[in-house]
Amino acid sequence: MRRTGPFSAAMAALAIGIGGGCTKTPSEPPSASGVAVGTGGAAADVKSDGEFVHDIAIMNMAEIQLSRMALYKAASPNIKSFAQKLIDDHNAAGDKLKGVVSGQSMDWPAQLDDKHRNLADELAKKQGAEFDRDYTEAMIKGHEDLAARLESRLDVQSLADWKTAAAGRTRTQALPDPKSEMRDVPLSPNKSDKELTTRINQWAAETYPVVQKHLDTARALENAMKKRSTH
Repeated sequence: MRRTGPFSAAMAALAIGIGGGCTKTPSEPPSASGVAVGTGGAAADVKSDGEFVHDIAIMNMAEIQLSRMALYKAASPNIKSFAQKLIDDHNAAGDKLKGVVSGQSMDWPAQLDDKHRNLADELAKKQGAEFDRDYTEAMIKGHEDLAARLESRLDVQSLADWKTAAAGRTRTQALPDPKSEMRDVPLSPNKSDKELTTRINQWAAETYPVVQKHLDTARALENAMKKRSTH
């Protein structure tokens, strides 16, 4: 039986046409460089196009809805600013994915699944610093899952090269803006003889750097909160 929590009805009015969340495809532990090495490309458990799009849409929807909640429940201005950035970026990515699969027979979800609805209901009970902590933790977990899923659509060697470059820039605090991220180390999608699959894979390659930037920011926010709590 589907669970209906206190947050579900309230969020109905805020529902957006595109969403996202995911059945986790776990990444390997972080490498010595500090950047997680994923299992992308041919090494990954690649789902069908329909399953991939459905899962990504659920994940994207969850990021948007939880971030909309953060706009009025978060205590930190930095958390609110981050939430607005997520809303903007995930709306744009979702709209683009909708365009990619336009005209195809796809099961596009209209609402969150039970897993993400339960998470939303739990967050709705939190306030202030407690909300900030749990929201940030949810964004880290959600973006780790989303990045891992996107990696399944990327060329393995291209992904490894991109992560090596990203690790070096992290050490020098020189991560570029997500809109122009790693132009000198472009990400390549998996090749396919199917036109739709090729378009979806290209979308994944374009979206992955933005998702990783979100993940970096969420981790930085979490670290800042931990430092404040120890003083």
